[in-house]
Amino acid sequence: MRGAMENLLYPASTLEIAKKREQLAPETLKSWRTFSRQVFADGALPAKTKDLIAIAVAHVTQCPYCIRAHTKSALQKGATEEEIMEAVWVAAEMRAGAAIAHSALAIDVMKEHAPSE
Repeated sequence: MRGAMENLLYPASTLEIAKKREQLAPETLKSWRTFSRQVFADGALPAKTKDLIAIAVAHVTQCPYCIRAHTKSALQKGATEEEIMEAVWVAAEMRAGAAIAHSALAIDVMKEHAPSE
């Protein structure tokens, strides 16, 4: 069951929206689909691993459509719920780590504006 808040924030991905997207930029969409299939194919990294990476990235970029699509795809490729949750925790740590790393900016400004002693 989908959360009520999600329905208020994001429209459902419908066939009508997909058709409109294709109508507005058919060649670009075709190229993007080809690129996407290539990116998520088995290569140096297995396709399942790529979906787990995508789940983590989707949580950092906060794309609900990507979270749903790549979670479903990862499950279909044999990912466990524990692997998926671990990917989410990696995303959470990276997002928090970025906040800590960027604190250097605030510290730099505080240093610049510190009262003279």
